[in-house]
Formats: sequence, structure tokens, C-alpha cells
Amino acid sequence: MSGQVPVLRIGQVLLVSIQTDLDDQDVMRLQDDLAAAVVNSGAHGVVIDITAVEIVDSFVGRMLSTIASLSRLLDAQTVVVGMRPAVAITLVELGLSLGGVRTALTLDKGLRMLGHDSAGHGLEGTVPDAAADA
Repeated sequence: MSGQVPVLRIGQVLLVSIQTDLDDQDVMRLQDDLAAAVVNSGAHGVVIDITAVEIVDSFVGRMLSTIASLSRLLDAQTVVVGMRPAVAITLVELGLSLGGVRTALTLDKGLRMLGHDSAGHGLEGTVPDAAADA
């Protein structure tokens, strides 16, 4: 079953919740949709929730890395959340380290990594990717 993956905005973070295994065409559409959403929204973070993903292949693994790199070039950090052990094992076996992709076990932890609480508000005293003023 193929379909469009929704991109939701939570404050300055875009949330992509992948609820089904994606084919190559879906992944390419997601990459295009997400890049446009980052530019149009001015979001500073992207969270890709793959909790429901049971199977990945080398193409999907490379695309996660590409999406993170693309988002970074557009001034948004990416965190992949909810990776199952079997997915992590498959990525390692395929030799895909997903360089530059930050991961977190849960959505809440992923949002906190980007300096936001689960309601999308900035956390007091949090300055993502910036040194505190001395």
C-alpha cells in the first residue's frame, strides 16, 4: 500500500510519522514533501517517527540519511525516533551507519533533543546547537 506520508508541524518542528512500510516512490515523495515543508515553514527541526516500520532496505536507509542531510542544509536538525531493534540490526548489516542522523528511542526524547517539549514549546534555558553566552 503506497500513499503520502503526512508532515505535521509542532511549533518549530516538523513531525513525520511513518505508519507503513514505504516503497521507493513513497520515500522519494517524502523527501520532496519534507524539503518543501522545511522551506515553507521555516522549521528548525524534523522528527521522523519510524516506530511502525518493521522492514527497511538499503534504499530506505540511504534516504533517511539523505533526508537528514537535506534538512541540515535547509537549517533544520533531524532526529529519527522509534527505531526497532530489528531495523537497527538490518541497517548495520547493510553497512548503513546513517552518519549525521541523530536518533532517540521515543518521540518525547526526540523533541527534547531539538529543544522542544512534547507540546512544541521551546524548553526554558535550552539553546539548540548554540553555545551559551559566557
